[in-house]
Amino acid sequence: MPTVAQNRFIVVQSTTSTQNSGLLDVILPKFTDTTGIGVRVVAVGTGQALKNAENGDGDILLVHAKAAEEKFVADGWGVKRFDVMYNDFIVVGPASDPAGIVGMHDAVSAFQKIAENGAIFASRGDESGTHKAELKLWSEAGIDAIAASGTWYRETGSGMGATLNAGIGMGAYVLTDRATWISFGNKGHYIVAVEDDPKLFNQYGVILVNPTRHPNVKAEEGQMFVDWLIGSEGQAAIADYKIDGQQLFFPNAD
Repeated sequence: MPTVAQNRFIVVQSTTSTQNSGLLDVILPKFTDTTGIGVRVVAVGTGQALKNAENGDGDILLVHAKAAEEKFVADGWGVKRFDVMYNDFIVVGPASDPAGIVGMHDAVSAFQKIAENGAIFASRGDESGTHKAELKLWSEAGIDAIAASGTWYRETGSGMGATLNAGIGMGAYVLTDRATWISFGNKGHYIVAVEDDPKLFNQYGVILVNPTRHPNVKAEEGQMFVDWLIGSEGQAAIADYKIDGQQLFFPNAD
């Protein structure tokens, strides 16, 4: 087992879902045991993670907004993007179901019904991957949710766990990644209302920050992390992570 050198570590800018779900707490020590490289995680929304990486604050991006990730690489901030794993988004809400959407498998139609009924919806409002996915659904539904801000549409400006807590407190529907929901401990009377729509697919990617833009990037150690994560050991570690027998993430590195 390699010894972890005091100054041999990488900084991973990641999403709140990989942290809140407990995944990183389980898989990162396995990487460290294999390589001797420590990992320090900055868990923020994907939008903030991308900005932090552009500023050179980190060696690796592990996020879930593919179009934004591809732009990050195309603009020269990242070396190359790789698929890592996926899960899905779900809409959760109170069992009383004021918008009448429980059991639906069409997220766009469900969003239309939420708006038509003026049912409360809690949005992260933080430019995270989840927020970007939510805004895309509102757009496809033909709803200007931002214009309704402060009425039935409530923006928390917070991470997924805090938004779920706030949403449950106000009886709101919430779009969340399934992994965070499975690991969330304060479900109360809430149930999964909408799921199993292809539009709710949630892909995660990993990118080494470009060392030619930021010479402080630990390119060698960072590339070792990328290779491990998309290799057989990292992919197996992701697949093995379960809560109450439920797999939270599904590896799909090519």
